Amino acid sequence: MVHAVVVGNAPWRWSPPFVTLVRQASLLIAADGGANHLARVGLRPHAVVGDLDSIRPGVRRWVGEERVVSRPDQDFTDLHKTLAYAIDERGAQRLTLLAVTGGRVDHALENLALLARWSTRADLEAWDGETRIVPVRQGARLGTRPGQTISLVPVGRCAGIRTRGLRWPLSGEALDLLERTSVSNLATGDEVEIALADGCLLVCCHDSSPAGDPTGSLDTPAVHLPRSL
Repeated sequence: MVHAVVVGNAPWRWSPPFVTLVRQASLLIAADGGANHLARVGLRPHAVVGDLDSIRPGVRRWVGEERVVSRPDQDFTDLHKTLAYAIDERGAQRLTLLAVTGGRVDHALENLALLARWSTRADLEAWDGETRIVPVRQGARLGTRPGQTISLVPVGRCAGIRTRGLRWPLSGEALDLLERTSVSNLATGDEVEIALADGCLLVCCHDSSPAGDPTGSLDTPAVHLPRSL
């Protein structure tokens, strides 16, 4: 399975585990100005994708024109173009996204929506500091720890949601971003299982990096399942 690490242009603070992640990535791609973040840790991405209005000129020269993938189309964002490139042209089947939240609210909302849109094509997750964000369709099993805060945020409307391993379980209810969400639930053990009949949930696993080290969660992808429970 081709695992790509994608670095966006949102505000980002490097911590040692994430530096290790990008250094070990077999496919490392920057969405335009994400290359600036990688330059701070001395890493040239395999590709820089976008309309190239955010990458610094000096960083672009350092990366090299042979790694620059110009996508000037203004109908889609740089992250959308980067995901399309990673999945359609580089064969990525699993993607870990960094630096795609924070900063401008409109950018963050669009990038979270992209997680949901592209989750039909590949296994994706994003990291916002110590929060792991996983889009779930049909069902998934995620590693947790007792007492960990778990939020289920529907992208639009999600029907028939059932959960195992949460203090306040769902038993077939619907969630809707304009009506009801499920924020700040708690894991009761080392695993949470979620199933839904329709829609896409963004599962936010807060404090996913005990002692400031997310390596375990980074190395353990969510297990996506057919509808169960």
